Amino acid sequence: MKISQDHPLVSKMVQWRHHLHAHPETAFEEVQTANYVKTQLESLGLKVHSGLAKTGLVASLTNGDGPAIALRADMDALDMTECSNVPHTSRHEGKMHGCGHDGHMSMLLGAAAYLCENRNFKGTVHFVFQPAEENEGGGRVMVEEGLFDLFPAEAVFGMHNWPEMEAGTMAVKAGPLMAACDTMDIRVIGKGCHGAMPHLGLDPVVVASEIVLALQSLTSRVLNPQDAGVVSVTQIHAGHTWNVIPNDVQLRGTIRSFTPEVRQTLEDGIRRVVKGICEAHGATFELIYAKGYPATVNDVQQSEICAGVAAKTVGEENVDLNPVPSMGAEDFSYMLEAKPGCYVWLGTGGEPGGCLLHNPGFDFNDRMLHIGASYWINLVEEILKA
Repeated sequence: MKISQDHPLVSKMVQWRHHLHAHPETAFEEVQTANYVKTQLESLGLKVHSGLAKTGLVASLTNGDGPAIALRADMDALDMTECSNVPHTSRHEGKMHGCGHDGHMSMLLGAAAYLCENRNFKGTVHFVFQPAEENEGGGRVMVEEGLFDLFPAEAVFGMHNWPEMEAGTMAVKAGPLMAACDTMDIRVIGKGCHGAMPHLGLDPVVVASEIVLALQSLTSRVLNPQDAGVVSVTQIHAGHTWNVIPNDVQLRGTIRSFTPEVRQTLEDGIRRVVKGICEAHGATFELIYAKGYPATVNDVQQSEICAGVAAKTVGEENVDLNPVPSMGAEDFSYMLEAKPGCYVWLGTGGEPGGCLLHNPGFDFNDRMLHIGASYWINLVEEILKA
C-alpha cells in the first residue's frame, strides 16, 4: 500500500472530498469544482490546462523520457436532493454527489500529490478531470475536442467506487464491463373519443399496452440466450381524465447491451414491433431511437496489468477477476474507444450506513480513499517503470 490509512495525505483527501461533496455541480456547470481542483493541482506545482468540454481539466507530470498514460476522474454531481445528514451535506439544493465523483477526484488528487513528491517513474502522467459523466457525455466531448491530441497517451485508465462490493476489494475484467445505453421515445397515435364509446375512436392505450408487453419478448426470444440485453419501458404518458380515450400515448424507455451486434438487434426489433402492432390496429406512430454511451470495453493487455496492480494494492485474494458486468453505463467508454485502457471497480460497501449509488443517502466511504490513491500510484509505477 503506497498510502497507509494514517498517511498525512489521507486527511487532505478527506478534506478535499468533504469540500467537493458539500458543493456539488452538475453536467458542464462544474465551475466551482474545477476551480477548486485546479487550485489544488497548482499548489503541487502542476500546470493545468482548462476548458476542454467547458469545465474539464488536465494536469501533466513528466519525469524523464518515457511513455505517457492518462488517469481519469469524473467531476459532476446528480440532480438529487441529499438526505444523508452528514456534516458535509450538499449546500446546493437539489444537487448532490450521489455517485461518488467527489471521492474519485480526491483519490486522483491524492495520487498526483504523492507522485509529485515521489517520482519513482519515467514518463508522463496526465491527470484528467472530466465533467458531465452523468447522461451528458463529457468524456465524448473531451475526446472530440482533442484530449489525446493535446495530451498524447498510450493508454487511459478509470476507476469507480462500487458499494455493491465489500470495502477494500477490487474488480477487473477484460472485455465489456458496463453496458451501452440507448433511449427510445415512442408516440402511438390513435383517434381520441368518449371513453363510453370506444368503437368511435382508435384507442392508443390498448395499442401502447401491446407494445409494452411485446417489447419484453425481445431479449428472451430474439437474442441468443448467452447474450445480455435489457429493454425497459420506464414512462407511459396518456390522457387527462377518466372518460376520455386520448388521441395519443407516449412511451419512453432505456435499452442496454454489451456488443454492437446485440445493440443493433434490439434497435431493429423495437422498430419492427412498434411498426407491426401499430399497423395491425390501424394506428400510426413516431419513434425516436437515440444511441447513447457505447459499452465500456476493457483492453485485454491493459486489464492484465491492472489486475496485477490491483492485487499488489489490496491483495490477490481481494481482487475479483470475473465480476458480473453491470447494465449501468459510463462515458469513460468514449476514451476507451480512442485509446486502449482499463476501467476498474473499487469496493466501498458492506459497512453500516452504506447506501447504493444514486441513493439520496449515499456518501462516499472515506476509508477507501487511500486505497484508490494507492492503486493509481502503483499503476503509474508499474507501467512507467523507472
